[in-house]
Amino acid sequence: MKETTLKQIAETLGISITTVSKALKNYSDVSEKTKKSVIDLAASLQYTPNSFAVNLRTKESRTIGLIIPEVVHHFFSNVINGIIAEAEKNGYLVIILQSNESLELEKKQVELLMNKRVDGIIMSLSNDSNDENHIKEILKREIPFVQFDKISKLIKSSKVIINDQNAAFDATAHLIKKGCKKIAHIRGPVNPQNAIDRFLGYKKALEHYRIAFDYNLVYTCKNVTFDEGKLFAEQIVKEHPDVDGIFVITDLVAVGVLAHFNENKIKIPEQVKVIGFSNWFMSQVITPKLSTVDQPSYEMGVESFNLLLEEMNCRKDIIPFSPRTIELATSIIERDSTL
Repeated sequence: MKETTLKQIAETLGISITTVSKALKNYSDVSEKTKKSVIDLAASLQYTPNSFAVNLRTKESRTIGLIIPEVVHHFFSNVINGIIAEAEKNGYLVIILQSNESLELEKKQVELLMNKRVDGIIMSLSNDSNDENHIKEILKREIPFVQFDKISKLIKSSKVIINDQNAAFDATAHLIKKGCKKIAHIRGPVNPQNAIDRFLGYKKALEHYRIAFDYNLVYTCKNVTFDEGKLFAEQIVKEHPDVDGIFVITDLVAVGVLAHFNENKIKIPEQVKVIGFSNWFMSQVITPKLSTVDQPSYEMGVESFNLLLEEMNCRKDIIPFSPRTIELATSIIERDSTL
């Protein structure tokens, strides 16, 4: 069936195409009678606006790009939900791409989104990111851009973050206040800023409470997986059997730690206390339930889109825009693994 056009409606009613367009947009200089005639005829002919033509006129695609390291991760799935909810409210579609923690794939995806002429890009950097040239190209083309969670401090753009250092300090301090004297840290890869900051927060807490820092108690994940949690838990028990507390980079890895301890009859929290990070849903259903840092993922998605929308509107209206950073609050959720 051939699509109905504004021209067909105009010819049927004996009015101009401009009048039809204005009537459908509820312009005040078109009479109510004419508006009703146009709307009724458009409905009967099942007229829908040609979004491609509209986009050409407005130079907007009404789409944004979102690049994240993992879709299946509970934290990122909640961020996606927050972004999509706000995008739909404001008439935008979201193209979601997964970098799989690969810098090369991340670069290709940035190029793809720029070629698709999206109106803006939201991004959490991959663990592999150590080169900002593809990000600088986004800014060079003046495409609105927001970083969240895993960011580069070297890139001048809007950001939605938590204070990872403070949150990690609080997590480590929680273990110390529960009586832990020898605390290991399972950290993330060396590149992401959030992994660096969480390590620094752990170290600062030890210094603050006058506990000697020992590099031998720091274990570095390559891929941040459940299996790495099990592996490092085994190593910690063999190499440092007197460790009585472990702060873990994220809940997924921490659940691996608990799994190994459960399998080997190591009592939690009596022998060793464990705290994770992000408040993944699995942290509430594993035995024992995992203490963790609550990271407001849905809110992070909402704020990321709204920051992007603010920049897109400023650029559309030719209003100067200065990048802003929004820092969201975190909190410690105490459960069975540190009681």
